[in-house]
Amino acid sequence: MKRIKYISVFSLMALCLLFVTSCDNDETADITKPQINLIEPCEGDELLIGDEHGVHFEAEFVDNVMLSSYMIEIHSNFNDHNHATRSSDDATVAFSYKKSFDLSGKVNAYVHHHDIIIPANATPGKYHLMIYCTDAAGNESWVARNIVLSHTAGGHHDE
Repeated sequence: MKRIKYISVFSLMALCLLFVTSCDNDETADITKPQINLIEPCEGDELLIGDEHGVHFEAEFVDNVMLSSYMIEIHSNFNDHNHATRSSDDATVAFSYKKSFDLSGKVNAYVHHHDIIIPANATPGKYHLMIYCTDAAGNESWVARNIVLSHTAGGHHDE
């Protein structure tokens, strides 16, 4: 009888400890979104079509616990963002770009690269540049910029 009593008390204590531990974990869950500081391209920048050196991309990513990844997406903004092709010229194509990069194991990261190559047959015009950042807990932030693809890129201009 004493043995059953001890087993019951031990089981109850273990159950209470499990409950208290799981409550503590919930209180410390990471719910803070990562921060993005997109340095370049700037709002309104004109990016050169056909430049084999690539687009200058520069950003800082920061999280309170741990980063996971970031993604760059570029898509057309023709006709006020309905994504229809603006030109009937078959010699050009609406440019799109989507690529993810790993930031695992980092709390903050400074990124600088020229990975985005805009092909010579890209359709000039208005585009959206979207940057997404996800932390290890799955929280996501994003930043959007309006950019212009041009055959005679003039750098930064505000519209």
